[in-house]
Amino acid sequence: MSTLKRIVGVYLLLVGVAVGAHTVVEPLYHVSTEAQPYSAFWNILNPCMAVALLLTMLFGHLRMKRVCSEGGSEPVTREYLCANVLYFGAFFIGIMFFWNWFNLHSPEFTAIGPQAVSLTWIIIDAALPLLLCAMGAHLTGCSWCRDEK
Repeated sequence: MSTLKRIVGVYLLLVGVAVGAHTVVEPLYHVSTEAQPYSAFWNILNPCMAVALLLTMLFGHLRMKRVCSEGGSEPVTREYLCANVLYFGAFFIGIMFFWNWFNLHSPEFTAIGPQAVSLTWIIIDAALPLLLCAMGAHLTGCSWCRDEK
């Protein structure tokens, strides 16, 4: 396994754990106000999440391309399902993330209310750690995520 894949895998694991942990502990220390509904730590995590999502999409695409080229008309395998779920899941969460993130930077965009924005963030913050940790585990070569034959 290449060193680059391992480095990216570790990065994805770190961001996934950070997002998951912060999502759970933020209500314990941050007092939301209308002016500041989210803690300032998200200003650090959001760019990290954006990079992690783009890397997950890229490596998900490479994995799916490899799996699809090997499969032909054979039965669906676990590797095929994993590759597709991670690939399409990353794009689904990526679309939601970038839409919501750009929404934060554009106060003129008022097509949705603050409750919808908050609900979208919690969906992203709950799903993203799962996707990032799964892809990170795959890229680092964790024994529990390999398809042993």
